[in-house]
Amino acid sequence: MYAVIKTGGKQYKVQEGTVLEVEKLAADVDSDVELTDVLMIIDGDKVEVGKPLVNTAKVVATVKAHGKGDKKINFKYNKKTYYRKKGHRQQFTRIEIKSITV
Repeated sequence: MYAVIKTGGKQYKVQEGTVLEVEKLAADVDSDVELTDVLMIIDGDKVEVGKPLVNTAKVVATVKAHGKGDKKINFKYNKKTYYRKKGHRQQFTRIEIKSITV
């Protein structure tokens, strides 16, 4: 069984046991998170597509860790007198999918 969920403005294809990094969630480590923005459920030959969401479906995940991603450098330069160097590290939450229910 697969599901397509939406969290943090992005869409992810998940199944039970999948470990993925999503935008930071406000949850403690080793706690369960319920993701209700399910866009599609695929169970064998049966496909259920939401309009825009599948109302009866939910995905339960366990928070494994919080962290920061790699540093991205934004550098602007003008040969005369202007330059700007800025860095950014995006925060993420690592989750593991426990169950998908319809």
